[in-house]
Amino acid sequence: MATTVKVTTVGNSVGIVLPKELLERLRINKGDILHVAETPKGIELTPYEEEFAQQLDVAERVMREDRDVLRKLAE
Repeated sequence: MATTVKVTTVGNSVGIVLPKELLERLRINKGDILHVAETPKGIELTPYEEEFAQQLDVAERVMREDRDVLRKLAE
């Protein structure tokens, strides 16, 4: 599904309005939190999951702390 959205003013900020069909596909509702990730193909929006966010935090910490070891393993 490809669609366009318009950037609009929301209070003192800016935001986008997601079409109803997209909200249904993402299984999200007004007030839900989204996870936003930058990927090589662009921006990815997914429903926010606390457990997944914690796993990402752990993975990022390990990659930062053990960067040299991981680099050696990749050789």
